Order: sequence, then C-alpha cells, then structure tokens
Amino acid sequence: MTHAFFTASDGARLAYLDQGQGLPVLCLAGLTRNSADFDFLAENLAGCRLIRPDYRGRGRSEWTGAATYTVEREARDAIELLDHLGLDSVAVIGTSRGGLIGMVLAAVARARLAGLCLNDIGPEIERGGLDRIKDYVGRNPASRTLDDVAARMPGTMPEFAGVSPQRWRAFAAGLYEETPKGLAIRYDPALRDSFLAAFDSPPADLWPLFDATAGLPLALIRGANSDLLSTKTADEMRRRRPDMRFADVPARGHVPFLDEAEALGVIRGWLEGLA
Repeated sequence: MTHAFFTASDGARLAYLDQGQGLPVLCLAGLTRNSADFDFLAENLAGCRLIRPDYRGRGRSEWTGAATYTVEREARDAIELLDHLGLDSVAVIGTSRGGLIGMVLAAVARARLAGLCLNDIGPEIERGGLDRIKDYVGRNPASRTLDDVAARMPGTMPEFAGVSPQRWRAFAAGLYEETPKGLAIRYDPALRDSFLAAFDSPPADLWPLFDATAGLPLALIRGANSDLLSTKTADEMRRRRPDMRFADVPARGHVPFLDEAEALGVIRGWLEGLA
C-alpha cells in the first residue's frame, strides 16, 4: 500500500493512506503510532473509505519539531487533510491521542464530523497510564530485532491476553523499524519533549470537549484492563451520553486492536447508524 502526501499550511509534508470506497472514515492514531495502527481494523471493515494519516513527526510524515507536536496542531492538520481531499464531513475513529483530537474537532469544526468513535480515551486520563508512557516515549527499545521485541511483548504488556505470536510480530512492525544498529522508533524522538511539556503542565479540564460531542453519534471502546481510561470515567461518559455505543473489551489494555468481536460490533453498529 502506497502513502500519498499533502502539504500543510505551515509547509510540512504529511503522509496518509486512502483506501476503499463508501462512507469516509478518518482514522486518527495514538501518540507514537501511525497509519499502521488501523491495519487490523482495515482487514475487518468493508464498505468504508478509510483515511489514515501519519501525524507530523510520525511514520512517513516530515519531522517538524517538538513545539509542533500538539493536539491543536494535529487537529488543524486533520482539517487541512479533509480540505485537500475535498471532504466536507467524515466519521472519525480516534485511538488514544486520536480521540483527543476527535473531541477537539467536535468543539472547533463540528460540521466536519458525521460521528466520533473513541478508542480507550476520555476526558480524564489516568496518571498511572501517563507515567507508563513517559517511560518509553522517544526511546528506542533495547531489543535489536522485531522477532525479539515481539517475543518480549507478552511479558511487558501482561494486560493483553490471548494474543498470538503472529499478532505481536505484526504489531511490533508498525511501531519499530529494523536497522543495522537495532530497532528504531517510527517517529521523531523529539516527541518526548512535547509529551513531557504536557505531562508537567497542570491537567486541563477536558469535559467541555466531551460535552461538545452532544448530538453527534458517539461510540466508546475501552480495554477492560486499561490504565489510561478508568471504569469511573467511562461510566460518567455513559451517564452524560446514554445513547453512546459502548464496549468493554476483555483481555485488552491500552489500547484494543479494534478487530476484537466486541470492538467490531460497536464500530459496525455505529457506522450503520451513520449510513
């Protein structure tokens, strides 16, 4: 599959995948991830046009520096991608960071969203989960090959159960690249500086962003073992939006792969409601 490119308003060259036909669905990945974040979903979702950007500094997109790696800038990039493609409105599936971007879009560009599906993210983010991310963001793994890091994942990610070795290997290949010096992350290491700046800032009240989704078809998928989205926060989201489709995916942490039966059931039902 070949990536296409467009130029953002600040001149950055940004990559994206555009595949399939039907309802356009903008797939927004996690903090350190890229378009490969949705490979497992793409294999199980027909009748949609999946548009999968690599955020600036990730995947095949240009590195533009820590100061530009913000939710606000990435939300603007998403709108500019839709403008580039001539799309007035899209459904958005947002994984982790992508869900935060989706909520920002609901607040500032409501007319561009047909609906929003959040994957293991909400208006309150657990500090323990952020501490875990802080430990690895911006750093290459000690493992030197994809086979090695994949073999270690069941031990380093015990919140995921029943994952095949083949799945761990495919997952690892989306995160890392094999080089003569060992494995390299598929993003700008300066993303660490951006993350730490946000980590050290007072937490923002994100509930107004969630409330900005009022009236939009909404779905939430949570990993039952998630350390980023608590049951308490998910329950409050459901209280505020009793119409929200919801799945608590067993044997998954942060974040579900999105091809689990529970996740697919929610996504397909949500998409059918939009169609």
